[in-house]
Amino acid sequence: MTKHTTPDHARLDRVVAEARKQRELREAGYRERALKLFPWICGRCGREFSGARLRELTVHHKDHNHDNNPLDGSNWELLCLYCHDNEHSRVMDEVVRDRNAEKQTVATHNPFADLKSLLKKKE
Repeated sequence: MTKHTTPDHARLDRVVAEARKQRELREAGYRERALKLFPWICGRCGREFSGARLRELTVHHKDHNHDNNPLDGSNWELLCLYCHDNEHSRVMDEVVRDRNAEKQTVATHNPFADLKSLLKKKE
């Protein structure tokens, strides 16, 4: 028989709050460095950003590893919100496409195998 325990909501809230705080600190660190290193231009569409619109410029990790933040910025590129979403959608589409490719079966029937002889009979 399993023992039923109630979750400690206060503890869960503290853990989630701490995780969010750490994520924000990590993002603020590499975002600020990236904005100092690179021009404020989207690496894909070429739109320029400044002032209040600078928040629309995001830091994209080229290898998709958010913990890989070299000081020289070699794993980053600045992308606008739209291009950043497009990049991640494209990667997810490739993953799904690869999964579906594994499930596909190879056709064993070739309807044109004897086409040449069938055409000769017609002549």
